[in-house]
Amino acid sequence: MSDDLQVRWWSLEAKLVERFGKKPDMETLLFLIGIQEFGQIKPKFSKEQKQELMHVAVCSLLTPSGYYTFEGKDKDGWPHFKQLKQMPVMNPIEQENFLKDHVLLYFEEHGF
Repeated sequence: MSDDLQVRWWSLEAKLVERFGKKPDMETLLFLIGIQEFGQIKPKFSKEQKQELMHVAVCSLLTPSGYYTFEGKDKDGWPHFKQLKQMPVMNPIEQENFLKDHVLLYFEEHGF
């Protein structure tokens, strides 16, 4: 991970700890972004809905980079995306850094 990415990531983590009282892992961040993009908070999400929320988050995160495009919401309010290009082949560390960079961009764009 580049030093700049690491410093920016630690800064985001510190803000999230300040806001929520603990450091969220990547899965939790994707879940929170998914809820934000879904736009509805429910008392309880099923396991399938949680997975779908994380998928919505990944699609939302990668839309600005041209990997997905937003197609609209269904009758229940779930966002749907179309994949425009394949993800590059990356090892697990590269994948994590790629996703971290997009999470940071998302939070910056949303004024956090």
